[in-house]
Amino acid sequence: MELFINPARDRWEALCRRPASDNPVVRQRVESILQRVREQGDEALRALSLEIDGRPLGAVEVSEEEIRAASERVSPAVRAAVAAAEHNICAFHEAQQPREVSVLTAPGVRCIQRPVPIQRVGLYIPGGTAPLFSTVLMLAVPAAIAGCPEVVLCTPAGRDGQVNAEVLYTAAFCGVKRIFKLGGAQAIAAMAYGTQSVPKVDKIFGPGNQYVTTAKQLLSAGTVAIDMPAGPSEVMVVADAQTPPACAAADLLSQAEHGPDSQVMLVCESERTAAAIQAEVERQTALLPRAAFALEALGKSRSFVFDSEADIIDFANAYAPEHLILATQDPWRIADRITAAGSVFVGLWTPESAGDYASGTNHTLPTCGWARSFSGVNLDSFYRRMTLQEITREGLEGLAGTIVTMAEAEGLQAHANAVKIRLQDENA
Repeated sequence: MELFINPARDRWEALCRRPASDNPVVRQRVESILQRVREQGDEALRALSLEIDGRPLGAVEVSEEEIRAASERVSPAVRAAVAAAEHNICAFHEAQQPREVSVLTAPGVRCIQRPVPIQRVGLYIPGGTAPLFSTVLMLAVPAAIAGCPEVVLCTPAGRDGQVNAEVLYTAAFCGVKRIFKLGGAQAIAAMAYGTQSVPKVDKIFGPGNQYVTTAKQLLSAGTVAIDMPAGPSEVMVVADAQTPPACAAADLLSQAEHGPDSQVMLVCESERTAAAIQAEVERQTALLPRAAFALEALGKSRSFVFDSEADIIDFANAYAPEHLILATQDPWRIADRITAAGSVFVGLWTPESAGDYASGTNHTLPTCGWARSFSGVNLDSFYRRMTLQEITREGLEGLAGTIVTMAEAEGLQAHANAVKIRLQDENA
């Protein structure tokens, strides 16, 4: 990790820049996949499975028998862990239940905001080198609490044509009825457009590789809503002289091991602290099963030393990390001044992995600086807010002057007439 000592503020923008992810070759490939799925449906899905995965797709939808058989292969320890995590995630998300708002804004004028569950949601669960069955909990639990009537889940099968057993078990545990053996951009396209087998959804949730991310971004321009812009995983760890280097290093590596395009950032108040943590990172990396991924990610990562706590706070807000870990002696002094982060982990005993799995917060978070303007997935992500209004004749009489004046000033006479004609009608 390259070290920077008190970098000038005019350099911060460049230092906060993520590794380049806009790959024109990927974009062109994804555009081709989207077009094929839109035009050919299941036929394209089967062809793409042969081209990309090197195997026939077979049945697109996972059968009930496959789910039962997979569930039997899940260990009791994993079953217990899923149940414990689900309990905490439920508790936190149920507390976020929205309420209907009804206000008399003027005599005879009632305005209502009503939360309405999104009718059809699509959940994408990555497979590959790390099948994230924890993400099933993070998406399916709030979808169930919100009362979304239809939930579709797509996740890639392995080379043997089978979906990861823990993913299937967790999906069934959360009440997901329809699961499809689809991964990559083609899975996102299938949920966005609908095919002969896969229902078209209204909003797509879930992380993925650069093909999945590119597909979501392209389709969000006019075809389907998505949870948020998101890219590779990232973490920023703020440490001081009291932070055990082993803990800080483990937190950094918990994100670096996600993949070679992840980025981790260390922010310290002294070079001595930074050096101790860096040495521990090197020691722990050598012991990791996914060391190759971590090493590539560390090559794109950085370490910073700032003399001023104000600079530490401002730099953290400038970077707007997906995960921000405050492993300092007085973490709330910093936490209360953070305005841009996907999720903040306060204190030495709060590792990022707790939020990834079982504390109760959602781990589907904005990356690439989008935490400045986007929230992570929460219960509200599965609702839309619909407004209603009801006005009596007396209410409209009270508003008429304002409406007509503004409409005519904008040159929109029909808007004004919609009020005038009503009030002139003796039978209305």
